[in-house]
Amino acid sequence: MAKLTSPLFPLLLIISLFTLTTAEIRTLSIVNDNRAMILFEKFGFTHTGHVTISVSSVSVSSTINAPNPSPSRLGFFLLSEESLIQLILEVQQNQDFCVLDSHFIQPLFTFRDLSPPPLSSFNQSYPVTAPNEYSLFFANCAPETRVSMQVRTEVYNVEPDGSKDFLSAGRTMLPSLYSFCSILYLGFLGFWVYVCYMNQRSVHRIHLLMGGLLLMKALNLICAAEDKHYVKVTGTPHGWDVLFYIFQFIRVVLLFTVIVLIGTGWSFLKPFLQEREKKVLMIVIPLQVLANVASVVIGETGPFIRDWVTWNQVFLLVDIICCCAIIFPIVWSIRSLRETSKTDGKAARNLAKLQLFRQFYIVVIGYLYFTRIVVFALKTISYYKYQWVSNAAEELASLLFYAIMFYMFRPVEKNEYFAIDDEEEEAAAEALKDEEFEL
Repeated sequence: MAKLTSPLFPLLLIISLFTLTTAEIRTLSIVNDNRAMILFEKFGFTHTGHVTISVSSVSVSSTINAPNPSPSRLGFFLLSEESLIQLILEVQQNQDFCVLDSHFIQPLFTFRDLSPPPLSSFNQSYPVTAPNEYSLFFANCAPETRVSMQVRTEVYNVEPDGSKDFLSAGRTMLPSLYSFCSILYLGFLGFWVYVCYMNQRSVHRIHLLMGGLLLMKALNLICAAEDKHYVKVTGTPHGWDVLFYIFQFIRVVLLFTVIVLIGTGWSFLKPFLQEREKKVLMIVIPLQVLANVASVVIGETGPFIRDWVTWNQVFLLVDIICCCAIIFPIVWSIRSLRETSKTDGKAARNLAKLQLFRQFYIVVIGYLYFTRIVVFALKTISYYKYQWVSNAAEELASLLFYAIMFYMFRPVEKNEYFAIDDEEEEAAAEALKDEEFEL
């Protein structure tokens, strides 16, 4: 039997933390693969759940010195999240143990059930009567054996009206959630256009970019809603995933760009960018291109590919680097304003700018912390039927962040930068002496 060494199982634990794909009808090819376990899907089933597996063009090859593998040592099974830990402990106690012999799995079929050559195929649907979140695995317990096959999987729950719901039990509400959020952002965009129109003299180029950001966010959510709707009803996104990735890429690039430009004070404080600020943009934008490529690979393939975990790690690393990079311009602006306040004699105006930038710094840090750490924690600890809560929390946090940022830097005749009376100058100067604005 193949030795399923213990390093494999921390890897499986890492995979179980990631959100898997949502297109629940998938056709894929396994070519010359010698992995002991391959994860195909993770899905939340109700009491009317079903999983259908079609396998064809199966071939099994061994090395010259290896015996012909027993067909019963290769097969598919379901594993619940609770049983995953038990399975890990079971294998750690016996390194030669085959997972297909475990009492903690729900076996589906082995290669013993395949049609005789040259057909080498199998097609069967299995009911899932115990509601839970299950992972669909393929196990190869034959040492030094490589497997090639075409696999088609369908996982779904049956609705009371007899229709199929291809979205996991915890994600079936996502189409409605994204549709509702898109309406909120379209209303937000309309209000922003009205504010800009009523304060045309104070509108700068950054405000136009902010309006474009709202438009891209709304379009991104509309495509997300349609994507999830078609997956829910038909099992495939019908091309809406392509539009989703396009608008997601534009939206994320615009978001990071707007934060950097606001942090530098571009267009409303100064009409130019310094070299170091240009370098930040030159770093962030290409990294976002890489992050978008990783996002597409993660979303459109699945954990069955060898490099799926690597792409997840690339995405997380790039995201962390970008989040750190956009903080620097805000810090630079705060330090620059602090130094300027000592020489230009405009204490009140500089105090207002410092306060606003420090508030913006806190808001950005809070937003990044919540959407990267808290939301991930919610995805990890939420019961499988309430996975949509993490998506709702992320969208709510994003909407709140947008609202605060747009309010702080809205186009008005007299804003926090300039609404300072002369008599406040002396008090502001004293405040600047006492307040160091340390981050």
